[in-house]
Amino acid sequence: MDILSPVLGMLVLTLVMTIALFASRLPIIVKNFPNLQAGKHADELRQNIPVGMRNITDNYNHLFEQPVLFYAAALYIHLAGHVDLIHVRCAWVYFGFRVVHSIVQATSNNVATRLIMFTGASLALATMIVREAIVWLGG
Repeated sequence: MDILSPVLGMLVLTLVMTIALFASRLPIIVKNFPNLQAGKHADELRQNIPVGMRNITDNYNHLFEQPVLFYAAALYIHLAGHVDLIHVRCAWVYFGFRVVHSIVQATSNNVATRLIMFTGASLALATMIVREAIVWLGG
């Protein structure tokens, strides 16, 4: 069973959002190239960035928050030799929820839908971590 494929899926999702972030910002970068140093403080600029672009930025940032735990958990499970059907399914469920979360956040940014996607992903990840913690504690 392969738990690393959903990890690769998350890496591809992050790359896609990196490209979307760069593509959405490129026109602004080109337009303001001579004065880029004025944009060194993101908090000051955030209020001037169009909402759609902020959504992409927020999603990009979110892909470096909770998914880090997913990467660590999946790698730990793989290296410990504890990969089983439940872990693999949880990893794919996590990936699926995160893909939908990214699509929603980068487009409509419907918070209720994002909450459902985040909760589903969190439960899948929690299942992986709790199962490993039980094994680690000798249960």
